[in-house]
Amino acid sequence: MNIAIIGAGAGIGLQSVIQALKNGHTVTALSTNTDQIPNHPKLIKINGSATSPIDLKHAIKGSDVVLITVGTKNKKATTLFSDIAKTLINVTDELNYSSPVLVITGFGAGESKNYLSFFMRSVISLFLKDQYNNKTIMEELITKSAIKWEIIRPGMLTDGDQTSSYKVLPELQKGMKVGKISRADVAHFLINEAENPKFINQYVALTN
Repeated sequence: MNIAIIGAGAGIGLQSVIQALKNGHTVTALSTNTDQIPNHPKLIKINGSATSPIDLKHAIKGSDVVLITVGTKNKKATTLFSDIAKTLINVTDELNYSSPVLVITGFGAGESKNYLSFFMRSVISLFLKDQYNNKTIMEELITKSAIKWEIIRPGMLTDGDQTSSYKVLPELQKGMKVGKISRADVAHFLINEAENPKFINQYVALTN
């Protein structure tokens, strides 16, 4: 497969690049900084922005699946996620792109906000409120578009090892517990899902 990974320079994106290449796929990696991505014969690096139509089009064109894994360390008000969504919708429309687009947001975006634990609700409210508000807008824009979407909402991200024993929760249920999960496990889910999509047009929560 040819997998386009948007936001590939660090975190879930970088883990996804490594695991996709390990599985024998060709990877097109878009990031504002590709320095941390190890070179590989099946890897194409694009230094650019997910909010640039030219860069995004270059990365997505000809791919079999797109993974949107962009994150930000900026805890202040941001329109990054909604800006990416708008660019993505325009580019996929222009390309007539009909393959799956898997989008990482976070548990606490959209309707999942009502199912947060007290601890996670407090953390998001104190430190990540603006980020999650914008991730909610991103979800709304993408799910109302013509994109063949899947929204993935991991719990609190860690730098732990890949365990492959995480829980996949496709339904919001009262009393559900969504806690920590490693970025490596989120990447493992993304690559498995890219290879064999099971949750198209669904919201999926991930937790250990």
